[in-house]
Amino acid sequence: MIDHLELQTRKMDESVRFYADVLGPLGYRLKVDSSSKGFGAEGSLDLFLVDGEPSANVHFAFAASSRQTVDKAWAAGQAANHQVDRPPALSPNVHPNYYAGYLRDPDGRLVELVCQSAE
Repeated sequence: MIDHLELQTRKMDESVRFYADVLGPLGYRLKVDSSSKGFGAEGSLDLFLVDGEPSANVHFAFAASSRQTVDKAWAAGQAANHQVDRPPALSPNVHPNYYAGYLRDPDGRLVELVCQSAE
């Protein structure tokens, strides 16, 4: 089980806004606001942004409790003019209940919002 993820960025303000906009519907909020920025939901603190050279070709996913939550998070990113990659849809090639939408963060990383439960 992954405890936390640290991402390097040269676009800190844009990245903080992106993750606040997109992860807000999942219950995430900015919890640490210092030289590093830390996001979490409920009792977690599992996403950190730090200054540095961003990694290329990175893809990671955030779990959503429902397909409606995936839709809300993806729509929040789109409404805030963040770069969208693919709209939410079922991906039966993964499994019958795999429902995901994709955006790109300011450094071009593929950020997935996914619900793997049946509706």
